[in-house]
Amino acid sequence: MDDAPRRLQQLPSWLLNRAARAANAEVHAALAQADARRHHYAVLVALDERGPASQAELGRRLGIDRSDMAAVVGELEAAGAVERTRDAADRRRNVVALTPAGSRRLAALDARVRAAQERLLAPLAAQERRELLRLLAALVRR
Repeated sequence: MDDAPRRLQQLPSWLLNRAARAANAEVHAALAQADARRHHYAVLVALDERGPASQAELGRRLGIDRSDMAAVVGELEAAGAVERTRDAADRRRNVVALTPAGSRRLAALDARVRAAQERLLAPLAAQERRELLRLLAALVRR
């Protein structure tokens, strides 16, 4: 970062972008070691926290495009992490549910993501980490 022009280094948007790139790279590497991707993890977390949902609902909730969501669910289904069934109330919809194998997979991925967060935030003290999280959440909620 020292090579970047000083004016850029003083822009919150530029710094946030650099931090996001570092965060994405750290999490991507951690998940890749377990043959997983960020979308896999996000879908498993969403199903674990809120229960079964339609593919369309998951896509909207997670900001994943419809065609990408179909591929992600297909990959997770092939791995036995989720099961996809037709919605009895609306046969056009697929309902996706977490399987016991998916819960185990999520636990393993959670450990990897937590470790990635630790590596990313290593330069910060515990209070600084809490403050960063609070400030980032305020920016996202605006």
